[in-house]
Amino acid sequence: MRPFIHLALAAAMMSVATTSPAGAQEDPTAYMVTYLEVVPTAKNQGATIIKALAEASRKEAGVTRFEVFERTAPAGQFLILEVWKDKPAMEAHGNGAAAKDYRAKMQPILLAPIDDRTSIATSVAPATLAPGAVIAATHVDVAPPNRDKTVVLLKAFADTVRKSPGNARYDVLQQTARTNHFTVVEVWKDQAAADGHELAAHTKEYRKDVGAMLGALYDQRWYKAM
Repeated sequence: MRPFIHLALAAAMMSVATTSPAGAQEDPTAYMVTYLEVVPTAKNQGATIIKALAEASRKEAGVTRFEVFERTAPAGQFLILEVWKDKPAMEAHGNGAAAKDYRAKMQPILLAPIDDRTSIATSVAPATLAPGAVIAATHVDVAPPNRDKTVVLLKAFADTVRKSPGNARYDVLQQTARTNHFTVVEVWKDQAAADGHELAAHTKEYRKDVGAMLGALYDQRWYKAM
């Protein structure tokens, strides 16, 4: 299986400049990945506040997708995935009444500050999220000199994973503030499909190759839709 990754790396590195955030800005779509952690006893309160934000945000101008997830364990951790038509639309949302109300209500129950990560697309395909889907979000942090090779690797792996049985989504986002940091979002129709992917030969190969470039722990977290 190793030729799949190494051929992709060799071919794509010839035009690596197009993988930089500056090049990707030709697509104006703006993404926001937000991690939240509340005190465990306030889990239900936090979920209510986040759901209200999602309901209001989905009615705003320029929104493409606004998804909220709850981590399966430990209790009290949440993930928000926002997609906006462009950066001005995302900024207008952030300065709007719904976002300000959500932040004010969340503040007393937070265990840590809200972690917002503005991002752009590295590899994104049409999204589906069926009831009962299994969701994972992984933070991939590589050493800065490995950024461009990582972009190529993640793109090649995403193309392969989307062909896997039971895969509904596999998106790769790149942070704009720290361009060597990535968020990978995967959605599977059920746990069996997710488990099959984790055990696949191409996944093991990918984990070995990306592991050699990491600058921090490969942080994979599992969620359910709210």
